Amino acid sequence: MAPIKTEATAEKETKLTPEQSSALILGYLRKTNRPYSATDISTNLKNRVTKTAAAKLLKDMHERSEIEGRAAGKQIVYHVIQQPPEEGVVEALKVMEQEITRLKEDTANLKLQEKALRNALREGATIVPLAELKGDVCTLETEKAEIEARLEKLKGGSVKPVSAEEREEIAKQHKLFGKTAAARKKICVELWKDITGLECVSKEEAENLRERFDLPF
Repeated sequence: MAPIKTEATAEKETKLTPEQSSALILGYLRKTNRPYSATDISTNLKNRVTKTAAAKLLKDMHERSEIEGRAAGKQIVYHVIQQPPEEGVVEALKVMEQEITRLKEDTANLKLQEKALRNALREGATIVPLAELKGDVCTLETEKAEIEARLEKLKGGSVKPVSAEEREEIAKQHKLFGKTAAARKKICVELWKDITGLECVSKEEAENLRERFDLPF
């Protein structure tokens, strides 16, 4: 027996007028600030505006210079009209790019330091003094706090990044730096375990050293 079709419980949305459809499309383009084709817009708006209607309305808005359109392969994509950059934005972006480059270099240096520490631990060449271990951890925490503060200042400043890609890149570098710092701290913990495992260091002496240097592990 064929399945019985059931009626939807939710009421159908009121059919939009051309003016309402145009306003809905324009609002969506402004909100996303990305280029879309008529098909993409219709799909993303859950077919509140059909593909055919979206194509016509987008073409009309483009002809009225309300939005911009350009060819992308076999279709046309539309986006909001981009405003010229505010005074000082270009210079601020250059500063931001320099900061990102510096953060990348810091991350690369930390990776080299991490590799060197791992090699020293694996080969057992030299035991790092406890005071130096504590200093490394404190230095890393200070550097991390300073970079986090600068990143927050960049994110919350009056100058807004031009694209989401730049913000994502900063977040990635921040996350990567945090992982690197955590890895180095882990290495310090492993070195401390090796030290406390030496026969010449009793459990009581190790505890006294840990309290003396205020080690966080």
